[in-house]
Amino acid sequence: MSETLFDKVWNRHVVVPETDAHPATIYIDLHLIHEVTSPQAFTVLKDRGLKVRRPDLTLATIDHSTPTLLNDDGTRPFVTDQAEKQVETLLANAAEHGIETHGWDSDNRGIVHVMGPELGATRPGMTIVCGDSHTSTHGAFGAIAFGIGTTQVGHVLANQCILMRKPKTMAIHVDGELQPGVTPKDVILAIIAEIGVGGGTGYALEYRGSVFENMSMDGRMTVCNMSIEAGARCGMVAPDDKTFAYLEGRKFAPDNYLAACDDWASLASDPGAVYDKEVFMKAEDIRPMVTYGTHPGMAMPIDALIPAAADKAEEDALEYMQVKAGAEIAGLKVDRVFIGSCTNSRMEDLRAAASVMDGGQVPDGLIAIVVPGSEQIKIQAEAEGLHEIFTSAGAQWREPGCSMCIAMNGDKAAPGELVVSTSNRNFAGRQGPGARTVLASPETAAAAAISGVLVDPRTFLDEEAA
Repeated sequence: MSETLFDKVWNRHVVVPETDAHPATIYIDLHLIHEVTSPQAFTVLKDRGLKVRRPDLTLATIDHSTPTLLNDDGTRPFVTDQAEKQVETLLANAAEHGIETHGWDSDNRGIVHVMGPELGATRPGMTIVCGDSHTSTHGAFGAIAFGIGTTQVGHVLANQCILMRKPKTMAIHVDGELQPGVTPKDVILAIIAEIGVGGGTGYALEYRGSVFENMSMDGRMTVCNMSIEAGARCGMVAPDDKTFAYLEGRKFAPDNYLAACDDWASLASDPGAVYDKEVFMKAEDIRPMVTYGTHPGMAMPIDALIPAAADKAEEDALEYMQVKAGAEIAGLKVDRVFIGSCTNSRMEDLRAAASVMDGGQVPDGLIAIVVPGSEQIKIQAEAEGLHEIFTSAGAQWREPGCSMCIAMNGDKAAPGELVVSTSNRNFAGRQGPGARTVLASPETAAAAAISGVLVDPRTFLDEEAA
């Protein structure tokens, strides 16, 4: 029988098959951990006298609670004592159990979904879990990757397996050529707007078509990262030559690399493979996107008018965002801009933002911060001089971390402020109590940073062409 990419990877990892009474037992190849969702799990292991089953398949970093600023004396201004304790606890637990950890002294420290691929720990055909919903990022490499809860973190630490019912499969086809100025972030926002925030519930998504084939690995990670925002269990792109080139030479790349690539190439969905659902979209129909409400499904082209509310929840969302149906969203005054997060903090993202901000100036009263996704990205960006472009424009260049994406580390907006953010969630209060979030691409965020208002980033492309 013809099999999908998801079927092939799933079947390789079934330890005990699923029955009506019980979920399948699935073996996990890589367990990523960080400081927020792991302390309780380690406590359970200690209370039960258990050890980490496979420390060699576990990889740790610190990112969520870490400050992105340094004090003058080099110390770190943790937002709370609890945040500092979370970091210290993770470092201590990982050391006790012999888990490779990328802490303060590592040149590979970074956001968990950025540094994992950088190290080559993320590879095709793997099952990957982490106590973080945006683990779907790693599906860009042809892996089944998904977030788990704190209790499940403990399960995987203890036995390297997880109980899970097999989701259905959905193929999302986007063919054609994207218009100039349209980015992977715009593609995934358009997809979520099309199928809805619950459209992927119960499904594993596979992104197919020429748009994803032509997309860089950075772009594929952006798309897969936000699969969870459509309610999906995971998102995947079939591994190909771009995948193989990205992973070659990285720390965890297999020794027999050519043989590994041959195996990875076989994971692509077979011709005639049947999906439970398929969605078809045209690349040329996608324009630069922004959100206007309080979930990622409330997304629209930046040059369109704000849609009418479909129900009471959407009415409340428009009221919270202080926008009105039928009005333009372009021209909306911006208070803060955040360029970063596990969605858009990679080199491709920073280069794109810098290309827009180069020669511009952040207006008085607007705060713009740029946060690289990892130490490696920070080092490379500085080698290319990108940090000088940002700081010359009046933006702040920060230390790596999750930063304003989750606002639990000291980086947050004030009540009522409008934030243009390259992150993945625009829930009410996500970036600070009362803060209003507009999700956008790095180009759109950078354009807002030097314009002071929401503006179509293609305006700057036209200026560059002129």
